Amino acid sequence: MKLYSRTQFITTVAVAAVVAILCTSLVFTKINSGKEKTPVNEGNTSVAEETTSVVEEGQYIYEEGNTSNELLLEQNNVSVVALNNGSYTQDEVQNISVYNACNEAVVNINTQVLAYDWFLDPYVQDGGSGSGSIIDKRGYILTNVHVIQDATKIYVSLYDGSQYEARIVGQDLDSDLAVIKFDPPAGIELKTIAFGDSSSLKVGQKVIAIGNPFGMERTMTTGIVSGLGRPIQNSNNRIIRDMIQTDASINPGNSGGPLLDTNGRMVGINTMIMSNSGSSSGVGFAVPSKTAIRVVNDLLKYGKVQRGTLDAKLVQNSRRIAQYAGLDIATGMIVSQNVRNGECEKAGLKAGTQAVYYGNRSSVIYLGGDVITKIDNIAITTLADYYSALESKKPGEEVTVVVRRNKKDVTLKIKLSESSQ
Repeated sequence: MKLYSRTQFITTVAVAAVVAILCTSLVFTKINSGKEKTPVNEGNTSVAEETTSVVEEGQYIYEEGNTSNELLLEQNNVSVVALNNGSYTQDEVQNISVYNACNEAVVNINTQVLAYDWFLDPYVQDGGSGSGSIIDKRGYILTNVHVIQDATKIYVSLYDGSQYEARIVGQDLDSDLAVIKFDPPAGIELKTIAFGDSSSLKVGQKVIAIGNPFGMERTMTTGIVSGLGRPIQNSNNRIIRDMIQTDASINPGNSGGPLLDTNGRMVGINTMIMSNSGSSSGVGFAVPSKTAIRVVNDLLKYGKVQRGTLDAKLVQNSRRIAQYAGLDIATGMIVSQNVRNGECEKAGLKAGTQAVYYGNRSSVIYLGGDVITKIDNIAITTLADYYSALESKKPGEEVTVVVRRNKKDVTLKIKLSESSQ
């Protein structure tokens, strides 16, 4: 057996390592010399792909000669195209354009409300929050009534973080819409959002929502119009007709914010969601711009909506009342009293004559009169239906009213009076 000294062993290992490195370098040099290098075009986002050899079957295959800036990968006979040009799709460009045009006109609204402690001493605490759209450069903002309801202080925050105190110009429970105003500093030009035409919307049309869900300012979500003409009852027990249904994600804090078409026009005001958890479940509702335009015009001009009404005292019918009064229906609105010499009395609407206590000993209603069942072909079963049927009517307009009288239907033409609300 041949023996080696320590010095000889170390020398032998070192020489072997050098030889291995040199051999490896020669092999890679030979492989790379067979490749055709394509220079990088600096300043251009497109980079040509290098030609790569084919590896074992079942692995990725990089095809040669790809000059369209697309990398074709095949794995297990499935093709995938990867785009590396950094451009935006037409849909993305549309989204970005609408957001850039409108986001600065969306404000965050926070309120303070009056509360009472255990000793009934009043104190101020934080109220709700929501969104709003600047509709006039003088500082007019459109939002929902429930966003500012019962507020003692209203604050609006703009896109730049500045905050201003606002005041209520007018509010309308029947549509859940309100107009508030703040005074912008001199020299500040506010961005505004223009109204669009909600009557031309189609199911399937793309819509965009911008708001402040969970306090995250100017968040944008997209979706489609998933339904039209929805009659939805709001938190004020009023039915809002012709609501826009959308699957654009709407969450707490979005209320009062704009629902936009792809041209950045406000076609709706996001108002409520249908959810068991309190968060978006893909079913949201917006007040149509057609309603909002009419309501805003009245709020700015009169401080309230000029809405027509029947000048009669009405009571919600019920099974208990119907049984007591011997009526053949248990729904509709009972005509308890007419305004003397009013439009209802002139048109022949019959009021009750039998006085009975209703609810408590201090409330009296009159039975024996007509029961309103329809107004302009809209079925009236509850008080909410009644408000809904007259929501778009003006004082002086004539409506067709169907009443139940002596177990028969009678049709009357009645001119509407001005609402006292």
